[in-house]
Amino acid sequence: MEHRHLGRSGLLVSELAYGNWITHAGQVEEDAALACVRAALDVGITTFDTADVYAGTRAEEVLGRALKGERRAGLTIATKVFWRTGSGPNDSGLSRKHILESIDGSLRRLGTDYVDLYQAHRFDRHTPLEETMEAFADVVRQGKALYIGVSEWRAEEIRAAAPLAAALHVRLVSNQPQYSLLWRVIEDEVIPASRAAGLGQIVWSPLAQGVLTGKYRAGEKPPAGSRATDEKAGAGFISRWMHDDVLEAVARLRPLAEEAGLSTGQLALAWVLQNPDVSAAIIGASRPEQVRDNAEACGVRLEATLLAAIDEVVDPVVVRDPSLTASPERRP
Repeated sequence: MEHRHLGRSGLLVSELAYGNWITHAGQVEEDAALACVRAALDVGITTFDTADVYAGTRAEEVLGRALKGERRAGLTIATKVFWRTGSGPNDSGLSRKHILESIDGSLRRLGTDYVDLYQAHRFDRHTPLEETMEAFADVVRQGKALYIGVSEWRAEEIRAAAPLAAALHVRLVSNQPQYSLLWRVIEDEVIPASRAAGLGQIVWSPLAQGVLTGKYRAGEKPPAGSRATDEKAGAGFISRWMHDDVLEAVARLRPLAEEAGLSTGQLALAWVLQNPDVSAAIIGASRPEQVRDNAEACGVRLEATLLAAIDEVVDPVVVRDPSLTASPERRP
């Protein structure tokens, strides 16, 4: 497991991060979730990603219990704030009130005194950006977070926020966007803006919700127990990829993966990790063996001819439209 600098900061993160968006307190029971975290630690993953909204705040609790007893200084724990976590009028968004109250709730659930990275889960167009950045700066000055970042922000939003954070002497270090062989909407605008501002990418869904593992086949029903069959844990998210043209393209990646001595999923992860703007790729798992399998993609370098062949296979089904990174129209 290699470690990479998070943007232009001094913070090192493991190139694979373990995330618990759908799985913990959702798709799998807690014993299985704890086993997956143990597997992540065993393969050298030191970076763990969650959010206050995952599983109605329960995912942070599960992750906190799973990491209890580990040497805190050896871990990088990231969480996020924005989406609704209560019924009150200020229980969502990026107002000063919501940020300062939410960080305390996250720390309590995680069982830690601080998080390494605190991220704005979406851009809040209904709160002054200055208010949001000042609140994040106060979280850092209070010692409750060491670094700040954003998630799914547009290029112009990153360009507006970065100088405000810098003026407060608390720089933005990361963006957390969706990115994979199939979803490349950040390449044309978000990555250049992030690079200029010193933000690294911690990407989510590098396997396109599991579609890039090749386990889903055109014209066939999804395997029993898979994410595509679980209406409570991700079937809606994966549905955008469950089309024959996409699944047929993924199937054509298999011989290319075999040529490189990889599984299709490992090939897809290695492709993401080869991007120099990617600091880490977030994986999730419902079984420990999935974590170990994903870790085999670490350190793999794909030759230029193979990269070209991959692009030729998937190009007809790749999503590239930068406008698909969009701010919510209103607070949730």
